[in-house]
Amino acid sequence: MGTNYGDWLREQREAAGLTQQQLAESAVMTRTHIAHIEAGRRVPSREDARRLDTALGTGSVLSSFLPQQEAAVADYFEAARLLERQAVMIREFALSFVPGILQTERYARAVLSTSFPPVSEEECDRLVVTRLERARILDDPVTPVVWALLDEAVLRRVVGGREVMAEQIAHLVRLVERRRVRVHVVPYGVGAYQLLQGLVTLMSFEDQPPLAYSEGVQVGKVHDSPSVVTRLEGAYDLALSDALPLKESTAMMQAIAKEYRRGD
Repeated sequence: MGTNYGDWLREQREAAGLTQQQLAESAVMTRTHIAHIEAGRRVPSREDARRLDTALGTGSVLSSFLPQQEAAVADYFEAARLLERQAVMIREFALSFVPGILQTERYARAVLSTSFPPVSEEECDRLVVTRLERARILDDPVTPVVWALLDEAVLRRVVGGREVMAEQIAHLVRLVERRRVRVHVVPYGVGAYQLLQGLVTLMSFEDQPPLAYSEGVQVGKVHDSPSVVTRLEGAYDLALSDALPLKESTAMMQAIAKEYRRGD
């Protein structure tokens, strides 16, 4: 067996004498999707895994090899991180912290320094670098499209100190002004609204159905069930309808950053 899921899939495909294109046709998938899975850049949905098992005659091995409910948050997040790199559109909702791909270095370090059990300085450095590497998907001026829906608490919670917060919010404003990211803020005045339960990320792709990732305290999950993804998309749309428009959201961020710089 190969060292990971992609290696093992490739070995089974080659043992069956199939090209990626032939396997894609048999499993009703795209060749690009197969290539991403074999390269370790993507995790197949349960339905994809079942079709691959059928096409390769591997019983239920590929299906059962997928991460299970008991997996650690880090394992789920690794799958989400790989998917994030292939998405053409990412929609984030954050209740407490700025989403990872939008974090500055100092903000990321402040967030990661609160880990429990505590991590060493070296481990924190490694995690910060990983988080900043995720943000490099924004280096492309067009893809992926990124929307961020932020609870006002994300901007008001002082993470790392006022200077760090002013810098972080200014970074968000620059991304908005460059038209690279849309940021909408749900103000406190809205009261209760959809998605208040925790962090949600919605991802869309060119060659596979949309997926979602949700996370709470010590719980994280990639959702590939169409019905679950549809419900989360609907909840996101409802929450977005309660948020301030882009212009007003940007004005709020600029005002809060100014407050931090003044020390209010």
